[in-house]
Amino acid sequence: MPKQLLILVAIVFLHFQGKSQDADSLIKELIPEKVKASGSTFKSTHVVLLHSSETEKKHDLDFMIKHHFGDIGGDFGGVHTLYGLDAATDLFIGFDYGFTNRLTAGIGRSKQDELYNLYLKYKLIEQAEGKMPVTLTLLGQGGWITRKAFSNAEFSNSSDRISYFLQGIIARRFSSRVSFEVLPSYLIRTQAPDALDKNNLFSLGFAGRFKMAKRVALVADYQLVNAFGRSNNLSDTYYNPLGLGLEIETGGHVFSLNFMNSEGIIENNFIPNTKKSWRHGGVRFAFTISRNFTLFKSKNPDIETKIY
Repeated sequence: MPKQLLILVAIVFLHFQGKSQDADSLIKELIPEKVKASGSTFKSTHVVLLHSSETEKKHDLDFMIKHHFGDIGGDFGGVHTLYGLDAATDLFIGFDYGFTNRLTAGIGRSKQDELYNLYLKYKLIEQAEGKMPVTLTLLGQGGWITRKAFSNAEFSNSSDRISYFLQGIIARRFSSRVSFEVLPSYLIRTQAPDALDKNNLFSLGFAGRFKMAKRVALVADYQLVNAFGRSNNLSDTYYNPLGLGLEIETGGHVFSLNFMNSEGIIENNFIPNTKKSWRHGGVRFAFTISRNFTLFKSKNPDIETKIY
């Protein structure tokens, strides 16, 4: 009897060992190996006005200076303002830091409305050859207006100075030369300047990049704001922000020469408050300088920090 029991235990053990090996093989088949990423969809974390799907590399710090000049033409442009170069509608200084390769935090300050902004940006999904067709990045941003109120009723509550901006960035790199993204966006305000305007605005952005040469690319973005139920009877006329630019890589930084109808630089400002039109001379010249620093050198030789 004990001998028969030992034989039975041995048969059962071998049976389950075989099942375990089959299960391991099945798991290996179901779980794909690490896929190869398709490379950076965009060269910088921003396109012209809008964010790109890119995040900073781990431990990289990006220092940015953005400058928007005045109108090139129209009633406020022309030779008397040197085609807008005499005026600055907005000036931004900010820092972006990569906590991981997928998570970036940014902080900055704009001249317009003396607006401070703080944002988090997370790359949830990354495009990979044969496996994932798109990159999905999520953005959440808060804005705080610190200028003095123009009237006693403008900021009756301190919360009226605060706005929030939420955005999903769906991007695809079609080839080494062409990239495109769609950006559904939602702006939350406690108080709109016009009583007929919505406090919360949904908008849809589009952005693209075309690489012309090794270090030169054309970039463009457009934010469709007025097509989603916004009133046409507001005291001011608002336009959809449109930006065109030339992106130049110069060693340690990316230099962008841009043209847009937006006076503001941060989404909390330019999405609800663009009052200039390309048709009526409200286009302005702008530039962006971005310098990337690595704060901590990785001990892993396989991890390479890139300078954008």
